[in-house]
Amino acid sequence: MNVFDFAMQMETDAEAFYRKLAGKSPVAGIKKIFTDLADDENRHYQIFRNLKNALKGEVPQESRVLDDAKNIFSDLLEQKADVGVMQDNLEGYRYAMKLEADGVRFYEDAARREEDAELKELLLRLAEEERRHFNVVENVYRYVNAPNEYLAWAEFSNLDEFHAFGRDVDL
Repeated sequence: MNVFDFAMQMETDAEAFYRKLAGKSPVAGIKKIFTDLADDENRHYQIFRNLKNALKGEVPQESRVLDDAKNIFSDLLEQKADVGVMQDNLEGYRYAMKLEADGVRFYEDAARREEDAELKELLLRLAEEERRHFNVVENVYRYVNAPNEYLAWAEFSNLDEFHAFGRDVDL
């Protein structure tokens, strides 16, 4: 499988996964975040398909997902959305973070190996978009998981490490 086929499959899988998360979310703001991420993954797929078909693919525009996510999080905090109903998806959010981290590594590795400067730039831009996606999903995860990270006592000596409690995916 060449880099285009692999990347297209990865983008298709990520899109389907985000649409599934969006469909399961009872909170409109979280649903919009995952729908926007799915739309971005579909756009990435189209870019690779065009490149594979020997069309000159444009370097993708900057993703607007992160900007939109900031606004949505503000709305969630104002509405005091019930995070408890979203906690069923914690494993899904962790898996989404893993998907995005794997995507970043894949595109950066492919860019290191690529000799064509234009394609190398495209791969690095896609890696940066996947990094932004990781940050969006990580913020959703932290927001939803926050009630699980409550400390009842201040007797802990390793409070600096506590912010990453329950998170096994790093970028």
